[in-house]
Amino acid sequence: MSTEATKRELYQSIAKVAQALASGNRLQLLEFIAQGERSVDALAAMAGVTVANASQHLQALRRAGLVAARKDGQRVYYRVAGDDVVRLYHGLRTVAESRLAEVRQLVNEFLGDRGALEPVQADELLARAKKGLVTVLDVRPPDEYAAGHVPGAINVPMEKLEDYVAKLPKKREIVAYCRGPYCLMSFEAVAMLRKRGLNARRLEDGFPEWKAAGLPVE
Repeated sequence: MSTEATKRELYQSIAKVAQALASGNRLQLLEFIAQGERSVDALAAMAGVTVANASQHLQALRRAGLVAARKDGQRVYYRVAGDDVVRLYHGLRTVAESRLAEVRQLVNEFLGDRGALEPVQADELLARAKKGLVTVLDVRPPDEYAAGHVPGAINVPMEKLEDYVAKLPKKREIVAYCRGPYCLMSFEAVAMLRKRGLNARRLEDGFPEWKAAGLPVE
C-alpha cells in the first residue's frame, strides 16, 4: 500500500470515532455511562429508548472504542473506556456551544433562568474544600455516588434534599454537582437551597469532567 493510500485509510479510521458520536442518543448514553457501569436495560430506561435501540447505539460506541462491555449472565454492562473519552465529549460540547448559534440558543432555552446561577470552577472548589470552607453536595442517585464522587461530598439525591436541608450548615457555602453541565439536578438543588436562605452554588461541570481532569476521587 502506498504512503498516500495509508494516510487516507488512517483518516478514515479516525473518522470512525466521529461517526460513532454523530448521534444525540449516543451522546446522552455516553453521559450516563460516564457516571458508572450500567446494564443495557438500565441505560435504555434512563434514555427513554427501547432496549434494542439502546443496544444498537452502545454497540456502535463499542466498535469505535469509546465504551467497554462485559457480560454477566443474560445482562451486558457497559462502562466508559477511559477518561480520554470524557475529555473528548467535553471538547465536542465546548466547541459546539462556542461555534454554533443554534446550540447556544438551545442551551439557553433548556436552562432558562437557571443559567444565571453562578458556577464554581473545579480548581476553586478543590482549594476551598481542602480548607474546609465549603460543603460539597452530590445530588446524583446513590449508585452513581458509590461508583465515585468528589472527596468529602455528601450524597443527598434531589428527591430527598428538602428533608435534609435542616442538617446542612447555615454559615458555610454549599456547592452542588451532578452528572454534567446539562444535568438539571444541581441547578434545582441550588435554587431550593437559596430559597431556604443558604449560600449555594453549583459546580460548573459534573463528576465525569472532574474525574477526567485528574482531580482526586473517592
